[in-house]
Amino acid sequence: MQLPASLTLAEAGTLVAQLAADVAEIDASALKSCDTSAVALLLEARRRAHAQGKPLVVRNAPQKLVALAKLYGVDGLMSFEGVST
Repeated sequence: MQLPASLTLAEAGTLVAQLAADVAEIDASALKSCDTSAVALLLEARRRAHAQGKPLVVRNAPQKLVALAKLYGVDGLMSFEGVST
């Protein structure tokens, strides 16, 4: 799944509905603006991936997204690869 440039509360509902049951990888390279809704989306994607016995990998996440995950103490649940600054 490719994340859009903005992932805030306004976009989160639509994106959760678009999550595949077997999502295993999320590309966050286009993400420029995000709030805690982005973290919630990642947690839901992780739940779905783990239900299928797969890990979730988040590629090219912006530093702000990683910082939000750390702030809420869930960064250890995520597999971030290629974090951008």
